[in-house]
Amino acid sequence: MRSAPDGMPPWAIVTPRRRAHVGRVAALVTQWTVAMRLPAEESRRWLRAVWLHDALRDAPEAEMRRWAPGVEGPVELRHGPAAAARAELEGERDEDVLSAIRWHSVGWNGWAETGRTLYCADFLEPGRDFDRDERAALATRFPDDPAGVLRDVVRRRFTYADTRRWSHPPESIAFRDEVLR
Repeated sequence: MRSAPDGMPPWAIVTPRRRAHVGRVAALVTQWTVAMRLPAEESRRWLRAVWLHDALRDAPEAEMRRWAPGVEGPVELRHGPAAAARAELEGERDEDVLSAIRWHSVGWNGWAETGRTLYCADFLEPGRDFDRDERAALATRFPDDPAGVLRDVVRRRFTYADTRRWSHPPESIAFRDEVLR
């Protein structure tokens, strides 16, 4: 699968702001892969998931429905499955990468490290404007304690959603229950 110099696929539909967000997620994950001394193949796997996870985030409604026809709800729930379907059509075959992309917004307890890492990095990237100091501390801690940071991120994401009275898909609830048990 070909990609732009920054790693974004040529078929991506993203605003400059979204591209900058994904670039920050990629920079954070790159820092983690270096600190964790991951093998090159695993680092590439994590970064493929990063560059693909929001590739259709700013796509029109019709494009989302084209790639994720069975997924209902807001764009926040559809863009991951849509991007995963498109990435697979374009040649991505790694199920670990595809599941990370598909479920990155809600969580999924079938994930290996790629999905769990993307879930954390997407939340912890430094461009987000809330709880900066706390999130920076979690990002710094991740290479030494990925499971502990994941628990904290799950708690924070659920608290954030609950204060806004957002509903949680069953996959999110199962993921939360698995991570926090």
